Amino acid sequence: MARSDVRVFYLSSSSQKIMRSAASTPNNLLATIVVISTMAAAILLRPCHGFQQQLGAVSRVARSGVSPSYSLRIRRADGASQLVALQYNTRSFSRLYSSSSDDDSSEKARILFLGTPDVAATSLKTIYEQSQTPDSQYEVVGVVTQPPKRRKRRGKEIPSPVGLVAEELGIYTLCPEKARDAEFLDELENDVRPDLCITAAYGQFLPKRFLALPKFGTLNIHPSLLPRWRGASPVQRSLEAGDNPVGVSVLFTVSKMDAGPIVAQESLEIDENEQATTLLPTLFDIGTKSLIDALPKVIKGDITMDTATVQDESLVAEASMIDSSEGQLWPTKMSAQECHNRVRGFSMWPGTFLYFQVGDDESNDPVKVKVVETRVLEETAEPTNVIEIGPKKKDGLRLVCSDGSVLEMLKVQPATRNVMDAKSFVNGLQGNSVRWLSGLDE
Repeated sequence: MARSDVRVFYLSSSSQKIMRSAASTPNNLLATIVVISTMAAAILLRPCHGFQQQLGAVSRVARSGVSPSYSLRIRRADGASQLVALQYNTRSFSRLYSSSSDDDSSEKARILFLGTPDVAATSLKTIYEQSQTPDSQYEVVGVVTQPPKRRKRRGKEIPSPVGLVAEELGIYTLCPEKARDAEFLDELENDVRPDLCITAAYGQFLPKRFLALPKFGTLNIHPSLLPRWRGASPVQRSLEAGDNPVGVSVLFTVSKMDAGPIVAQESLEIDENEQATTLLPTLFDIGTKSLIDALPKVIKGDITMDTATVQDESLVAEASMIDSSEGQLWPTKMSAQECHNRVRGFSMWPGTFLYFQVGDDESNDPVKVKVVETRVLEETAEPTNVIEIGPKKKDGLRLVCSDGSVLEMLKVQPATRNVMDAKSFVNGLQGNSVRWLSGLDE
């Protein structure tokens, strides 16, 4: 197959040429794209060797938060077409992807990845690296993530962790406000054309039109042993409930949340003090490996929506979204183990807290203290609201619940202070006694 260049030039207001980027196109087509700094674009096409002058205009199709993206479609006389996506980052244009209906890359399944937080960014990297191996049966042709957000009121918009990784890897990125947006779905249908979609903590409901696009379906990495803990907070709810083992599932996505048939599932025995902060990345790493192992069978058609394992609806437990008010611990209503499990489960957000009364003067304002790390003691004690530090060097603050069980608080964080160990907290009391308070925010 004969080849030639698509040459891309960026001209600043001072007419400086910044970059020339080459991308292969079939049938000796030479297209020159000139883009000026005002973001207007013009296309100059010189057909050769019978190539018809049929070229779509450059159009803005996405914004990653750092780099707006543009695409053009080149159509040959024989009806085949090629999509070239470009990314503008204020200094240069770069080729993001180039695909045609009859080139070598068409033999590989086209994967679209959807995700947002750090754990999903790690999954994207792993899947992309695997796609670069010589025997890979797929390629990552696009990424969908949540729109950039400002971390401060007047700060700069920052892309999601997945958006940053996609830009680093040079993967075409879309950031729709809503996954049901018609323009976004049109772009997927007409240009990206995924054969398979992968979701990992994307954070938006996917409409039926989206789910109908990929011929191999949409796979989801879900950090629970489905059908237990369907919903927004599976890891948090599993730890709160004291589950052991926990696990991760790879499943086909259907319209009903987390209800699709299961492709793969892995269980994991965890330490009794494991927190969501460390468990979530571990489960996503395991789930990503399971997904990669299953991909060849899904692409080959050995695993389909019909052959995957149907979930048992009688075993469903809902992992409802967590409200910030759930972070308060109630020693009058909860055992030490229940308090400990909530601390573990809510370690990422919203955290857990108690109100302390420092000193004997009850007119002093209560102090809100975040409970960061705990453990349950085997011993029991007479119920009391007095909090005291244990006798040994590394002991924590001991809180006795109404049932006599003892929770030891190893790390705490008073309002406006940094996280500290129990000894540092006691040193700051200057000899004052401390009690936990019940009834606040109830």
